[in-house]
Amino acid sequence: MTQSPVPAQPLWLRWLPVFYVVVVLAVEPVTPALWPVSFVLTALPLVAAFGYGPGVVAAVTVFAIVLEGVLAGTPCCAGRTVGNLWDRHYVANYISTFLVGILGTILAAHRARREHTLATVRSVAETAQRVLLRPVPHRLGQVSVETLYLSAAAEAQIGGDLYEAVATAHGVRLLIGDVRGKGLVAVETAATMLGAFREAAPDEPDLAALARRMERSMSRYAAQLPGAEAAERFVTAVFAEIPDDEHVVRLVNCGHPPPLLVSGSGVTELEATEPSPPINLAGLLGGGYHVDVEPFRPGDKLLLYTDGVTETRDPAGTFYPLAERVRPWAGLQSGELLKHLHMDLLAYSGGSLDDDLAALAAHRLPNEPAPEQRHGA
Repeated sequence: MTQSPVPAQPLWLRWLPVFYVVVVLAVEPVTPALWPVSFVLTALPLVAAFGYGPGVVAAVTVFAIVLEGVLAGTPCCAGRTVGNLWDRHYVANYISTFLVGILGTILAAHRARREHTLATVRSVAETAQRVLLRPVPHRLGQVSVETLYLSAAAEAQIGGDLYEAVATAHGVRLLIGDVRGKGLVAVETAATMLGAFREAAPDEPDLAALARRMERSMSRYAAQLPGAEAAERFVTAVFAEIPDDEHVVRLVNCGHPPPLLVSGSGVTELEATEPSPPINLAGLLGGGYHVDVEPFRPGDKLLLYTDGVTETRDPAGTFYPLAERVRPWAGLQSGELLKHLHMDLLAYSGGSLDDDLAALAAHRLPNEPAPEQRHGA
């Protein structure tokens, strides 16, 4: 596993100690002798501790003490002679700077250890995310697929939103889902859900059967959990199937936000005609899994997403109007559409996401002519 490098400190933090010294040197000559500004150099080691390691902070401490002595024994620009190098006030200042330097060195060492730990945690999280949400092939038969995942916690970059795309004998089958809850519990449930889908998608004859099998798999998983955790491990999801020989898309929506159909005629929300229960709640809520069939012609795009997209808020608290924002991008390729969505979500939220989010765009490519037609045979 390749460890993520410790992030570099911002440039302004690196230059802050220099700026601090420059200000002191500029102010010292124009202040009364009774107000020795050089005393504020006591804080210089702490200023350096924000941007540098313990070795540099120790060197800055020595520099600060020497500079305090130089300023104490140097005639002032205003005609005053300070000449109090060993005055008890200046000696106390040297000692204070030394003690603050020790604290600053300890602080810098502690900060460096925490940054190293954070880099390790992020590396583990990124590796887990790649295993959990492995890269989806960009093309499956006559369907191109692009994905987007954004984590609300930049330190972790992992959550309970999930997606997958699998080529099967029944066509391309897609999944997007959102696990209830957050943290490692959600990650564990998402991993179970994805493993079950990857196993079942090639085998089940239709989407309703696939959803029922997913329900059984997740129910068995939940039954092994203690107490009330079993009922809390449910997943909202959309299963989609794009057959190779029909210009349709079949959908089973299990309590999830409705997909968007992006076509030449506009952007349409594909609401379920009958509700299907979230995965692992069928025994509690009852009801079966209903398949809806919608036209899906060459050139059309299907946008699946989690509620982190539509629940993104602007500074005024208004939810993100997904269908309205996507409409001007209807003519873009799937990858470009998701790039626009990514940038627009960050701009709309002011760069701060409240929840993890995922999106998957599937584009039915124009039918390719047979080889003899391409060669004019």
